[in-house]
Amino acid sequence: MTRPLIVGVSGASGLIYAVRTLKHLLTADYSIELVASKAAYMVWLEEEGIKMPIDPIAQEEFWREKCGVESLGKLTCHAFGNVGANIASGSFRTLGMLVIPCSMSTVGKIAAGLSSDLLQRSADVQLKEGRKLVIVPRETPLNLIHLRNLTTLAEAGARIVPATPAWYHHPKTINDLVDFVVARALDQFDIDCVKIDRWKEPIL
Repeated sequence: MTRPLIVGVSGASGLIYAVRTLKHLLTADYSIELVASKAAYMVWLEEEGIKMPIDPIAQEEFWREKCGVESLGKLTCHAFGNVGANIASGSFRTLGMLVIPCSMSTVGKIAAGLSSDLLQRSADVQLKEGRKLVIVPRETPLNLIHLRNLTTLAEAGARIVPATPAWYHHPKTINDLVDFVVARALDQFDIDCVKIDRWKEPIL
């Protein structure tokens, strides 16, 4: 059985990135351990006018409804304050962790080795265990502190995949743009479950 992938959702704008990630992973029957930060609840309210449930069971139903995948895959949600959860331990084996979207606050805390909530602790565990940690920052412009924190994470072994879509695949919808970023992030785990037109050498 495939090990689960941890998906962290921070309080950065762009929850559509998390929703599309879950949609593709669950449709492909992956197992996901999800933790949303406290600020993510605020972003749902601000961007969509929706209150995300705090209860993990209700939150699973919430995410499945938003991504339109009712029964495929396995989704386990965790409360952001539950630092005793399985994903907080290095003995819990995973494919790694994807933080999408990732705020600069979360970037800074992970780079500083802080573990004040479950998302940060889980990310710290991936680094200390030498597992894959993929960060999808969603911020612009980036100041020097942001860049230094991202550099620290890259030096510690994390992969940085900015939420920057390409255009060579001729996107026609917002989902096309989002899916390009999701696909490139999942490529870091050798997961190929997003149908996108990849680069082909031009015929001149």
